[in-house]
Amino acid sequence: MTRPRKSSNLGADIRGDTGAPAMSTMNSLASSEPPSARQTQRGASERSGKSHSKRRRARSFFRRWKDISFKHTWLTPLILILIILAVYIVNPTESNPAHAAIFLSYPNPPETPDGPIMYGKGKKDLAFVGFYTIVLSFTREFIMQRIIRPWGVYCGIKGKGKMARFMEQVYTAIYFAFFGPFGLYVMSKTDLWYFNTTAMFEGFPHKTHTVDFKAYYLLEASYWAQQAIVLLLMLEKPRKDFKELVAHHIITLALIALSYRFHFTHIGLAVYITHDVSDFFIATSKTLNYLDSAIIGPYFLTFICIWIYMRHYLNLRILWAVLTEFQTVGPFELNWETQQYKCRLSQVITFGLLSALQAINLLWLFLILRIAKNYVLSDLKKDERSDDEDEDEQEEQSTPPKDAQIGDKNAATGFGDGAVSSAMANKNGTVAEGVRVTRRTAKEKENDAATPSKGMANGDSQL
Repeated sequence: MTRPRKSSNLGADIRGDTGAPAMSTMNSLASSEPPSARQTQRGASERSGKSHSKRRRARSFFRRWKDISFKHTWLTPLILILIILAVYIVNPTESNPAHAAIFLSYPNPPETPDGPIMYGKGKKDLAFVGFYTIVLSFTREFIMQRIIRPWGVYCGIKGKGKMARFMEQVYTAIYFAFFGPFGLYVMSKTDLWYFNTTAMFEGFPHKTHTVDFKAYYLLEASYWAQQAIVLLLMLEKPRKDFKELVAHHIITLALIALSYRFHFTHIGLAVYITHDVSDFFIATSKTLNYLDSAIIGPYFLTFICIWIYMRHYLNLRILWAVLTEFQTVGPFELNWETQQYKCRLSQVITFGLLSALQAINLLWLFLILRIAKNYVLSDLKKDERSDDEDEDEQEEQSTPPKDAQIGDKNAATGFGDGAVSSAMANKNGTVAEGVRVTRRTAKEKENDAATPSKGMANGDSQL
């Protein structure tokens, strides 16, 4: 008789910067007020016969739209995209403000007859980043809801928390499966190939770029901006490394903004690539872990090697270049008129931000290696995260009303979030039930007792 295969689960969630949640995992917590309470209020209003005013019709429409937008979280970004495209179609010229949002701005004529068109920088680039932040929000939510969730159900992913994490990591893997190779392609067409640190400072300042270089740089900025918005809305239940994750995003956005404004984009391109490639492997490792795949062990080892090479070896080389070649290659002075910003001040700021990023990555490496040790040397199966999916599932079934009241308070104070979702979705059943318990009046209880089947039907429709 063959022995059943030992579970290949790593026993803990892999730490890293791919853990930002999405709107699609908070559908059930669309409002701080439970659906049952809203339906009761609507029914009372209809019975009173006083719901015919314009104000009440507007409120009713707003409630319906709110319910729809939380159920289909990709709908609002899609509408915004269509509005911007419609504005551009009315006048498809560069004079249309929507042109800067959809297309790259500041094209310059080629320096040579056979040379490529080079693109400068300016304030219009903010419109490009903003528009594609919305586009990435739409693609993230649509792919997660319409493609990844059904696949997760097919693969047997159970539990709201586990499904939420699974969807997030699969989408992250898809994103970096495209942008990792795209970044390497962009680098291959420059003197930076392959992580040539001297080329980062030669020809400084780098005020213009090819179309693929600028598109890659700004699209990456859009991605990290979207991720930061998700975190700052603060609806996700914090993990043990939540502060480190927020700090990582703040440092990353600071590096992106400063490198683009002060022409250190060649350094930024290299840092982008090291994170994109390693993020693909961390996301796929997490995905295999959720699927309890038989190859998670060797794949996780491969991921660790790539993480160390990309995030530490290559980034330490970049840090060393900032300490040495930053000053010796090319001019080293501050001149605002010529936009020459490679000076002592920028050297200190660049080294400080990259060092802070390296420190966070070293912390995550320590946690990753601890997971590997536990997987190899022991039979540890406990998830050490603060938002363990198994614990969440147990809480959904047995959390007392007091905890539910706390969850109700958190939901009420954090309603504005349309993006962060995962851990709140994990406790959906707990919060909704707690709100129903704390807000039910004696009269409603008597009505429920008289018509139990109707109450159960309403409850089922809200899940």
